[in-house]
Amino acid sequence: MMRSAVTVSLLPQASGGPFVFWNGLEDACVHAAALGFDAVELFPPDAAGLDPARVRMLLQTHGLAVAAVGSGGGWVVHRLTLTHADAAVRARAREFIRSIIEVAASLGAPAIIGSMQGRWEGEVSREQALAWLGEALEELGAAAQERGMPLLYEPLNRYETNLFNRLGDTAQWLRQLRGGNVRILADLFHMNIEEADPAASLIEAGALIGHVHFVDSNRRAVGFGHTEIPPIVAALREIGYAGYLSAEVLPLPDPQTAARQTIESIRKALNPA
Repeated sequence: MMRSAVTVSLLPQASGGPFVFWNGLEDACVHAAALGFDAVELFPPDAAGLDPARVRMLLQTHGLAVAAVGSGGGWVVHRLTLTHADAAVRARAREFIRSIIEVAASLGAPAIIGSMQGRWEGEVSREQALAWLGEALEELGAAAQERGMPLLYEPLNRYETNLFNRLGDTAQWLRQLRGGNVRILADLFHMNIEEADPAASLIEAGALIGHVHFVDSNRRAVGFGHTEIPPIVAALREIGYAGYLSAEVLPLPDPQTAARQTIESIRKALNPA
């Protein structure tokens, strides 16, 4: 059965980004629980930015889980990517993500690789970038598997990366990697830009779908844009998806309204009248 989640940014440098709650984890947990969310998705500055004992206490107090933990702080703060031309930067990127994997797993959640994938440009060819990315995902996927969690890789739209933009292309490439522990994070905002038929793309990726960012075409809460949700939910059910629908959305017109609109849209999508 699909569950609901809402995003929490713990990174001031990401101001203006698509995260619902910004005023600390305790505040987010209070509001998320009051609205009936099942979980929170965390965006910390780094692994040290999460105190697992405190996080677990807050989760227990409010009856929540952690849906996933983002690694984007490595890009936002340190400009680290897995496809950087400098080998030292690539190594630092891997270690940063490995530390996120460890703290996420301690909270029973997978880690996400999105912006830290980077792009190919300049002296780095697409073939070279994909070779580096593949090696990193195999290594980090194995690290996540040792801790009992999948690793989530997010295809982004063409304005954010030139590596993978579509789910089908991503799935075809991931199936060639060793280990088989990397899953796709399907973000409906990116898919609105890149996919001719979002529902069909989900079916094409099939069992590789490991997480869903539930967001409308304009990066606002579902219901505030024009994405057709029923075919998407039908496709997720067809492939047997039982993970989170997580609101990585802009906090517009304000966090509470965005969160309330999201939980209402999830309930409507999963239990249509």
